[in-house]
Parts: sequence; C-alpha cells; structure tokens
Amino acid sequence: MNKIEHIGIAVKDIEESNSLFKSLLGKAHYKIEDVESEGVKTSFFQCGPNKIELLQATNDESPIAKFIEKKGEGIHHMAFAVDDIEAEIERLTNEGFTMIHTQPKRGADNKLIAFLHPKSTNGVLIELCQDIKD
Repeated sequence: MNKIEHIGIAVKDIEESNSLFKSLLGKAHYKIEDVESEGVKTSFFQCGPNKIELLQATNDESPIAKFIEKKGEGIHHMAFAVDDIEAEIERLTNEGFTMIHTQPKRGADNKLIAFLHPKSTNGVLIELCQDIKD
C-alpha cells in the first residue's frame, strides 16, 4: 500500500456538506460523480497529497443509506492507493483478511476498487484503489 488515497465520509446532503468542507478546507470540491453500482453520489476534495470523498446515498438500499441509518453521518472508510490491486487482493487474502470484493470493480474518480470486510480489520472498512490506465 502506497499511501492513504482518501478518507470516505458518509453524508446526508452532499450540497450542504460541500459547503461545510469548502469552508473547512479553504477550497471547493473538484469533482462530483454518481456511482450507480454502489448507489452513491460522490464529491472529492484535494487535501495535500490526500483526498476527502463525501458519499451521499442515491437510494434507500445503498450501503451509505444503511450506514447512515445505523451509525449516522461520519467516517465511512479509509482508502489506500495500490499499484496492482489484483496482487494486493491476493496478498491480503493469503494474510487471512476477508475481502468483500475478490475481484476489483470500477469505482469513482477513475479507480479500480475492492473493499476488505471490517470484521477482519478491527472494525475499519478499508478500500483498495488503483488508477485505471486508459
């Protein structure tokens, strides 16, 4: 794992949260993107070498809707940049971690992604991210 790529924050209202984080970070978001497969709208802020990803549910069955219903708004996941997501999935599986996704899938911000189950990572939802090379 190369670095913390972003921290994902579950929010109820992405427009209100964009305003809040613009004031907090002193700069506007650089991208809003819908990820239909996950039922979320995302908004990204650059913060030094890292990013903040705001996540708003777009339907009641979205993992973000369920998260907010259970825990309220707040930190949802931590994402790490990797060079080879398939090799990293294999390495982590061999180390005994439980993967939610055993194969990478397309995520927001031009990334391939895979999540580790929080039951195997001390309750922290971990995302692996690899840039998609077009």
